[in-house]
Amino acid sequence: MEEKIRKAYELAKEAYAGLGVDTDEVLRRLAQVKISIHCWQGDDIAGFLFKDQQLSGGIQVTGNYPGAATTVTELRQDIEKAVSLIPGKHKLSLHAIYADTDEKVDLDQLAPRHFASWVEWAKKTGMGLDFNPTCFSHPMAADGFTISHKDDKVRNFWIEHCRRSRLIGEYFGRELGQKCVTNYWFPDGYKDIPVDREAPRRRMKEALDQVFAGPIDEEHNLNAIESKVFGIGAESYTTGSNEFCLGYAVQNHKAVCLDAGHFHPTEVISDKIPTVLLFTDELLLHVSRPVRWDSDHVVVMDDELLAIAQSLVRTGLLDRTHIGLDFFDASINRIAAWVIGTRNMLKALLRAMLEPVDQLKKLENEGDYTARLAMLEELKCYPFAAVWDYYCMTQGVPVREGWLPVVREYEQQVLLKR
Repeated sequence: MEEKIRKAYELAKEAYAGLGVDTDEVLRRLAQVKISIHCWQGDDIAGFLFKDQQLSGGIQVTGNYPGAATTVTELRQDIEKAVSLIPGKHKLSLHAIYADTDEKVDLDQLAPRHFASWVEWAKKTGMGLDFNPTCFSHPMAADGFTISHKDDKVRNFWIEHCRRSRLIGEYFGRELGQKCVTNYWFPDGYKDIPVDREAPRRRMKEALDQVFAGPIDEEHNLNAIESKVFGIGAESYTTGSNEFCLGYAVQNHKAVCLDAGHFHPTEVISDKIPTVLLFTDELLLHVSRPVRWDSDHVVVMDDELLAIAQSLVRTGLLDRTHIGLDFFDASINRIAAWVIGTRNMLKALLRAMLEPVDQLKKLENEGDYTARLAMLEELKCYPFAAVWDYYCMTQGVPVREGWLPVVREYEQQVLLKR
């Protein structure tokens, strides 16, 4: 098998060389990409800080597949199994509710010490850490508003939680030597049509100013603001709209987070990437698969995923972009979901990196749209899969569907015994 993979790679290498593409160099570039894998796929966004807290904020996880992690130890064990089947070195994105502590603390009391064991684990595994304040599934968010709430007490609670989250992110970045991306998303909005659309956004703007007021080492932490078009229970108005988040980020030198499911079904984020990065220094992506809207299905290698990868690679924006995943499916094996989604993101990036971009741009600039279309279509038949197989083999992870029996065995020996 190994010899067949090498022979196939050599043939693919020769084919791509005819286009001026060095596959060895492409694989070196791909190995440098870190995908931020979301922890919440492993336990359906339950977390460990609060017990029996129901999901809210327009978030739903469907399915009851056996084996969801119920402790920090189980979640880490599952993550380690998943990353052992994914080529490359990556990061883990944590939500605040995944704090590992015996203290009884609320969100506005969290501090770096409550995540110290995560940092030690990350050092042992070689993974970086990203962070997210959890502004949902909490009594203080019961009426659908958090940081833009008209009640000072409620609003200040969320301001303090977000302020502390920023410091936790800085702690992650400093301890691990990898910049932490701290992402802020809020479910705030109205179910029905509001009269005053400005006041909640003004409150949100002033609240975010307070969150980001204190000094922080930006070498260790990047703050990102994530928008959403609407949510369950906020169908008519969302405070943190795309215009609000983009405007705030540009004015205050923050990153924008573009989530693939947070726009109208006819919109795609692949076209937004080069636009946003004209006005911001860095960008965060939440790569998901919306089905008729923000349903957060496991990422598959569809046209939009390829377009996202091409948008990053063709325009040289990959180095300024942080790629995170955001999906949650409890109807299938959760570890398999991580593996499928992350491997697909990497495959899409590989396909984009294997394009002769300079040649394609030359045809475009010369107005030879016939040759541009012909080349783009012929590239779809080039043997990228042989390059992917070789990459997996050299990275020491299973080739093709070889990872699935490993997950099945883990399911029998570990997940079904929980």
